Amino acid sequence: MTNPSIPPEHLDRFVAIVGDKYALRSEADLAPHLIENRGLYHGSSPLLLKPGSVAEVSAIMKLATETGTAIVPQTGNTGLVGGQTPREGKSDIILSLERMNRIRDVDPVANVLVADGGAILAEVQKAAEAHGRLFPLSLGSEGSCRIGGNLSTNAGGTAVLAYGNMRQLCLGLEVVLPTGEIWDGLRRLKKDNTGYDLRDLFIGAEGTLGIITGAVLKLFPQPLGHQVAFAGLNSVEDALALFNLASSLCGASLTGFELMPRFGVEITARHIDGVRDPLEAAYPWYVLIDISTSDSAETAERMMNGVLEQGFEAGLVLDAAIASSVAQQKALWHMRESMSDAQKPEGGSIKHDVSVPVSRVPHFMAEAEEAVMAAMPGARICAFGHMGDGNIHYNISQPLGADKDAFIARWHEMNHIVHGLVLAHGGSISAEHGIGQLKRDELAAIRPTIEIELMRRIKRAFDPANIMNPEKVVSLDP
Repeated sequence: MTNPSIPPEHLDRFVAIVGDKYALRSEADLAPHLIENRGLYHGSSPLLLKPGSVAEVSAIMKLATETGTAIVPQTGNTGLVGGQTPREGKSDIILSLERMNRIRDVDPVANVLVADGGAILAEVQKAAEAHGRLFPLSLGSEGSCRIGGNLSTNAGGTAVLAYGNMRQLCLGLEVVLPTGEIWDGLRRLKKDNTGYDLRDLFIGAEGTLGIITGAVLKLFPQPLGHQVAFAGLNSVEDALALFNLASSLCGASLTGFELMPRFGVEITARHIDGVRDPLEAAYPWYVLIDISTSDSAETAERMMNGVLEQGFEAGLVLDAAIASSVAQQKALWHMRESMSDAQKPEGGSIKHDVSVPVSRVPHFMAEAEEAVMAAMPGARICAFGHMGDGNIHYNISQPLGADKDAFIARWHEMNHIVHGLVLAHGGSISAEHGIGQLKRDELAAIRPTIEIELMRRIKRAFDPANIMNPEKVVSLDP
């Protein structure tokens, strides 16, 4: 068990490891680190530490084990399930990796990049681009989220269709364990079949098993051709049919296929600077199609034209606009990536990060809309996401004129409705955001008993003192 409060002399010992300059104690300095992006969780902490090396992280964890002090790793603080937020009413110490932000090495021949756990995603992308390579993970928060957090949540983003999520984009890790021991698994091998894959235990563990301080990431050749189009459609069924068509015509060159509702496009154009609807008429549904080719721009153009032409002929595409410049391509992606933020000015929003088999997306969407509207007449559904991998952000905005607090109070009720349908379709209640605090108890309720028990055994093996981001993902108390 962790201490309910930390004696001042212990706090001083923690501060001595990093120095006063890199230890935050005041309420004002700590405040931004005690709340997550949606404001669902407000934690408490007497101290935030900013180590500058793996050795300092190790020293902090050794002292934490000695004193029974809970440590909460935090990188960009962009998580959406409270995994990076300290517990309320406890004395968890926050460990920030913001100083450990180096790009250690780029090897374009081997197509790998080695980075600190605190490296900002956008800086990793730039470092790869400077060597003629692509690091394909792309998120709306890429200017502030960091590699350690991306790995700890097994981040997905908009390019999973072609490149996979962070588990597929990582070759090796460097991890500091709760005991302070350092595991150097920074291997650059695509083939390494030597025993248990420890790397995969830490990816997606949300900082509950150790602190990721370094990673070997996969790079890819920069595409020579790139086309982005925005198309209006009548239905989700038509979107699925168009996706199947695009997959057949483009294969691995289809790097993105995003689904958006009319309501989402309207509010994004209304509230986000620089966003506009590129089509003259309004349509019930839209898709953003992204094609990247390795040989030439002409190939990408030919593929996109083929998809849209056959889509028009089949009656799937009602209208479409193809980006004619890089700026227009970015603008279309900006619309998609801003859709969640555009809900904030509309009042309360109950969010779901779910996935179902791709073929079941239309059925799930229809059933969920019927169930949600029956339970909450007037609710405004903003269901959008990665059609190509079945990951839908099924968000619900409050009815016009509704009381925000009363609406948010129905969060778990709406979760129960939406998640129940997700499970009925063989899906997952967390596609890419993780479990954190938000879904921990629900996970325990829906997974087989043996699965949760195996997670607890792994947690106890790595963190016998239960000091590493406790009460996140899985509770050790049955």
